Amino acid sequence: MFNKNIKLVLAVAVFAFAIYQFYEGYIGNGILLILLAGIFVFLYFKNEIILLAFLRLRKQDFEGAKKWLSKIKNPEAALVTKQQGYYNYLHGLMLSQTNISQAEKYLRKALKLGLSMKQDEAMARLNLAGIAMTKRRKREAQTYLNEAKKLDKHNMLTDQIRMMKEQMKRI
Repeated sequence: MFNKNIKLVLAVAVFAFAIYQFYEGYIGNGILLILLAGIFVFLYFKNEIILLAFLRLRKQDFEGAKKWLSKIKNPEAALVTKQQGYYNYLHGLMLSQTNISQAEKYLRKALKLGLSMKQDEAMARLNLAGIAMTKRRKREAQTYLNEAKKLDKHNMLTDQIRMMKEQMKRI
């Protein structure tokens, strides 16, 4: 994994070499190098390790996702702010299976740093509502559930929200 600043330097260097290739008359090489520079810019905004961890998590392979996330040694230096949010979001999702106190810490930090997609933010708030319910904090859980419902524009989490509200009535 490259540092975020190294990715930008590589993108600028490859783009400069592409301009040189255009100047020399090698148009095909220049176009290919511009596409290569675009990949470095893409990887600046979307970290490759986090993408691979999401793929593992999608297959329900929590150990594989944890292995990929452990490759990021210093998230503050290696990742931009939104990527740090997703780093904490993934840790929170994985830890919600085993250690809910740690998961709560990671999910709160992910929400503080920000997530790009509203659906991910809704999922984080839904998990925080579940954690608050297990800790018998009904008012906080209700707040998180209402926020999750507002953020769920595509109605993908309606069943989970409905189930949480039914469970909340029992508390």
